[in-house]
Amino acid sequence: MSNTIFDKSLPLAIGSDHAGFEYKAHVIDTLKAAGWQVADKGTYSLDSVDYPDFAHPVATMVEEGKAGVGILICGSGNGVCMTANKHHGIRAALCWNEELASLSRQHNNANVLCIPARFVPLAIAEKMVDVFLSTPFEGGRHEKRVEKI
Repeated sequence: MSNTIFDKSLPLAIGSDHAGFEYKAHVIDTLKAAGWQVADKGTYSLDSVDYPDFAHPVATMVEEGKAGVGILICGSGNGVCMTANKHHGIRAALCWNEELASLSRQHNNANVLCIPARFVPLAIAEKMVDVFLSTPFEGGRHEKRVEKI
């Protein structure tokens, strides 16, 4: 994984539903190998679950400053993204390629990456995580737009 622009002294919060469980497990292994502290908020199996039960704890950790960044994974990515964006200060971005992951950071200062496991190959998901964690917010003309959120 590339160098991060996020503070590694705080954990990265990650969660998924059953559709994202296998991707989450792989991403966690990759993150830990890169020196990240990871707060795994579940799920912990392939058994069918409700995505808000895992998206809310991830968003809460980021919202409260207990995690520097979050990653959420579900089948379409939509459910976890909608749930996370209900939290104050959360800018969750649904991404399905590296360019969107980069732009979500550059232009929107996204702090939660949402991945649609059923529509993105694992190799692309890994690259999106890497890009998301290493792309800085550009600020400038984007700053006032983000402040309006």
